[in-house]
Amino acid sequence: MYSVIQKLLFTQDAEWSHDFSINWLRRSQNNVLNNIYKQKIEDKPVEVFGITFKNPVGLAAGLDKNGECIDAFAAMGFGFIEIGTVTPKPQPGNEKPRMFRLPAGQAIINRMGFNNKGVDNLIENVKKSKYTGVLGINIGKNKDTPEEEALSDYLICLNKVYNYASYITVNISSPNTPGLRNLQHGKALDTLLTGLKSRQKELENEYKKYVPILVKIAPDLTDEEIVDMSNSLINAGIDGVIATNTTLDRDLVKGQKYAEQSGGLSGAVLCAKSQAVVSKLSDHIAGRMPVVGVGGIHSGSSAKERIDAGSSLIQIYSSLIYQGPKLIKEIVESI
Repeated sequence: MYSVIQKLLFTQDAEWSHDFSINWLRRSQNNVLNNIYKQKIEDKPVEVFGITFKNPVGLAAGLDKNGECIDAFAAMGFGFIEIGTVTPKPQPGNEKPRMFRLPAGQAIINRMGFNNKGVDNLIENVKKSKYTGVLGINIGKNKDTPEEEALSDYLICLNKVYNYASYITVNISSPNTPGLRNLQHGKALDTLLTGLKSRQKELENEYKKYVPILVKIAPDLTDEEIVDMSNSLINAGIDGVIATNTTLDRDLVKGQKYAEQSGGLSGAVLCAKSQAVVSKLSDHIAGRMPVVGVGGIHSGSSAKERIDAGSSLIQIYSSLIYQGPKLIKEIVESI
């Protein structure tokens, strides 16, 4: 069934197909139509960040930016779901076209630019959801917020989503918001982490519960930058790291149609690059912080390799587009 649907969708513009799919999932998620993608997957519980996950396979952020289809993705069998990236104010994102398929590498290039309906809209969608599993909420800053004021945007989102999230991911690694990746380094990173951890402690006292904070990093860091960043995360007391976001590296798709389009590259071609970052990160962290592996995971074997490299959990996105929900089942059965 999915292969037929995919062929039809792949005849259309990539972003149009994405929007159509999200709208259809939203409409079908709580009625009999969800039997088209609903599947029963065996439980393989794992405890990370003090949270018990039904299985270690999660949906990566970016697919359901506004939290409109949480119940649909739950029906597919994900062990956890991450929604967002969400910003304090709604924003349209970058100019279209801004999403491109590269089927030869089972890859996607996007320069969406944190297009979303704002944090308040996302929270309302979370409230409507029937999902009771592990929910991550990925937060970012608005494009028009200066780098030096980034902390204020992250704090606005943190304050609003804290009571509704199982964990919160701080996105400082998207290549599609100008200057965002600068927050991954030096004083800017330390200031951001210190401010978030301080507010997390206050929110813990307010809500009488501890919601872990994770940081999502880029795959384009040097070995030295990986060491420096992991030291900053550990010193700040961050609860976990998600590795990795999309890449700017075009050698992975050289010669393919759309390869020269700007934006972040994701998909199966990213597998080895993301795997290498997870390995280096895990070696340096040495168990002091859990790692969530994401980027290029496209099969049961690639998922197992990511876990063997040090990931406590994994996430998928682009490969779900190319292969459909059966990939979730394949991965869970392989690990």
